[in-house]
Amino acid sequence: MSDTHVVLYDPLGLIEAELPLDRVPYEALVTAVLAWTDPDLEPRDYQQIALQLTGHARAVASDVRRHAAALPKNDGRGALAEVVLREADGHLSAPLERTARCAQNRARLVRALYTRLDRLIEPLPATYPIGGAAPDPRAIHSRAPTAPRGP
Repeated sequence: MSDTHVVLYDPLGLIEAELPLDRVPYEALVTAVLAWTDPDLEPRDYQQIALQLTGHARAVASDVRRHAAALPKNDGRGALAEVVLREADGHLSAPLERTARCAQNRARLVRALYTRLDRLIEPLPATYPIGGAAPDPRAIHSRAPTAPRGP
């Protein structure tokens, strides 16, 4: 084995963008943590679970930021993502406690971030021309039938 190592400089997070999140085990952890009613774990166990969820929340938040930044400025999904990201930054900046409540709050944060990420990557419904409006469904059905024109 070599004594050398390579320092990777990736300020734009491009390498991270290519790596998919390992979502399934974290969703299972979130589900388990949120199902707790009266857990009896050691404080250090709560801390480790909260640390795991914190690290994953940061990774999901990074994905949300990247997808939101790629949206057009007039897409409302980007504005909603910014709200969720501000809240996430506030929660992630709070110090960890060695409690079940702290771990559950981090689990809720991961769930909220995944919900927002899913909404950012889902395709938009059919759109109408710029400045155009969707047809009024009442107008379609309220038109009086026209009599056929004969020769």
